[in-house]
Amino acid sequence: MQDLESWRRDYSLTEEKRRMRSHPRVMKGRPLSESERGHLTLANTENSGLRTIISWIESLPPGGRSNKHGHQNEAIFYILEGKGYDIHDGERFDWEAGDICIVPPGCVHQHFNASTTEWARALVINPKPLYVSINLMEQKQVELITH
Repeated sequence: MQDLESWRRDYSLTEEKRRMRSHPRVMKGRPLSESERGHLTLANTENSGLRTIISWIESLPPGGRSNKHGHQNEAIFYILEGKGYDIHDGERFDWEAGDICIVPPGCVHQHFNASTTEWARALVINPKPLYVSINLMEQKQVELITH
């Protein structure tokens, strides 16, 4: 077992700061193809050094919908393109490009693309890594979509 003096000498956040700061500060994007569906992860704990939030592009094809699910963490959806709606605990909330949709913690929800011809896309920002770090990881699919 290490003695206290040795531990104090060896313990430093210098290496952790160096590692965290070594991640890119700007992550170059790319256009999404029409064949991409679901999630395109933008920033997560592995590729960005972020410890408290993750982000991704959620894409719903024409007439598409997500699985019905719920989780303990909240989520923010900035609608990039398209029109659609969410169902939160049975209540409908319409959205369109430029809107922000907030999913509160513990809410059973599902996302729907209202268009039968255009894709809907949203930038999702989510504090799930923070919730995981404090052991609030409960997440459940309520209804799965099968294609």
